[in-house]
Amino acid sequence: MRIRYFAGAAEAAGVTEEIIDADFEVTVAELVEQLGAERERLAKVLAVSTVLIDGQPAHQRTEYVGRNAQVDVLPPFAGG
Repeated sequence: MRIRYFAGAAEAAGVTEEIIDADFEVTVAELVEQLGAERERLAKVLAVSTVLIDGQPAHQRTEYVGRNAQVDVLPPFAGG
């Protein structure tokens, strides 16, 4: 699965993109937990970020993410 980080999420992750090998589907909550497990700063950003799965917002953290999905992590944006 391809994970793309934007703005503050990319800064917290230290990368703009990473590939995660997934042998099975996981929920958004499980994925977020895995991504932030050893990156405390990223975990904090993930907790307030919008997650898109193949371009569609995940409205619930219980939604499943397919093995070959593209996941976009969009932190809250300031401005207006």
